[in-house]
Amino acid sequence: SSFLHSLKFLNRVSSHSRLMTTSAARGFHVTTTRKEIVAPASSPLLPLPENRIISLSNLDLLLPPVDINVCFFYKKPLYNTTNDVLKTSLAEALVSYYVLAGEVVANPITGEPEILCNNSGVEVVEAAADVELRELNLHDPYQSIAKFVPMKVHGVFAIQISRSDVPTSYVPSFNRSLLNSRRPLIIDSSVDQMYMPVTSLPLPQETTNPDNILTSRIYYIKADVVQDLQTQAGNGKRTKLESFSAFLWKLVAKHAATTDSKVPNLKSKFGIVVDGRKKLTEQETSPYFGNVLSVPFGEQRIDDLTHKPLSWVADEVHKVLESSVTKDHFLNLIDWIEIRRPVPVVSRIYGAGSEDGPAFVVSSGKSFPVTRIDFGWGSPVFGSYHLPLGSRTGYVMTMPSPVVDNSAGDWIVYLHLEKGQLKFIEQEAPHVFKPIDNDYLKI
Repeated sequence: SSFLHSLKFLNRVSSHSRLMTTSAARGFHVTTTRKEIVAPASSPLLPLPENRIISLSNLDLLLPPVDINVCFFYKKPLYNTTNDVLKTSLAEALVSYYVLAGEVVANPITGEPEILCNNSGVEVVEAAADVELRELNLHDPYQSIAKFVPMKVHGVFAIQISRSDVPTSYVPSFNRSLLNSRRPLIIDSSVDQMYMPVTSLPLPQETTNPDNILTSRIYYIKADVVQDLQTQAGNGKRTKLESFSAFLWKLVAKHAATTDSKVPNLKSKFGIVVDGRKKLTEQETSPYFGNVLSVPFGEQRIDDLTHKPLSWVADEVHKVLESSVTKDHFLNLIDWIEIRRPVPVVSRIYGAGSEDGPAFVVSSGKSFPVTRIDFGWGSPVFGSYHLPLGSRTGYVMTMPSPVVDNSAGDWIVYLHLEKGQLKFIEQEAPHVFKPIDNDYLKI
């Protein structure tokens, strides 16, 4: 029988993580068999910098320190050469992406994080699991995916290695001047409505109700259902992501309205991750290595979200995007962060207090290259993002389905929401949210 083998790639800064040699939970064991540091391969054509400091851009500093793991599952190949292939590929990739072989350190003057490019390498952890791939409960990531990703003490880089036909001359750019603030600074006060210093964050809410605890589930949505949502949301006037986001926002609001009679007067927040790379670099593809993201949000009364038509909610989602997919938005954001450094800042959607309604953020993973992560032994049968426990706000990621036969256009949807919200969503929209299973994945 085929056993699932897992390789975990960590930046060396996490070498003191709480990854246990053997972890047992929910019916199967994951046992660490080997740990190794993989350093960048030597290359006379591209010498490695030594002890170079790379500062984080203002937009890097914007994102909250949350570990987001990526996990791919493959059928066991016939030849057991997978580990050597991955390590060789990793060493070669680190020549260009040498920043991933460094460490995150604090600037001795400002205290801000920066990257020390010391070529210390990446820790590769090899592990084996006494479970067959088809036996995993992928619908509940904390019973499956969580066992194959380590708990991290420090923030680290996620590393993706794949074969490509792109010429080796295509190397990443670490030039932070591309995202420098303007001189003189131009301050747009409207940014104050979207972001705030982390020092203003309210204390996390304590809860004894298990239905209020954030957890994760993974679903698939058929292509024809996605198309139907788009039709209902505006007869094609809104994108599939806008239509889906509006549908989910209505469900989250409806759940809140059914749990508390006072809730309809509260406001629910919806945020969406916006990529500004094309706007700032003015290129279809850019070699710039770093974050160029913003998390704008909108808020509406729960009563309105519940009773008004889906098309109205979709229009509100569109307004959130429309105000933020511009070059000026990102330039204003960079300047706004500049005057507040070294105090970290964060989107206000992550600062919901006890008097606020439900909030969640949607991110599009339509470019998530599941089927292209082929190291020579076939494409993954499944891949997903994974958030560890402890986050404060709901998070949703949409991804293309890895299933190719008769499933073109299907979505995989990762929902990190409250347990009560997930139960309600499954009850209200079982025709939309289908729990991911091995029959669908054809494992």
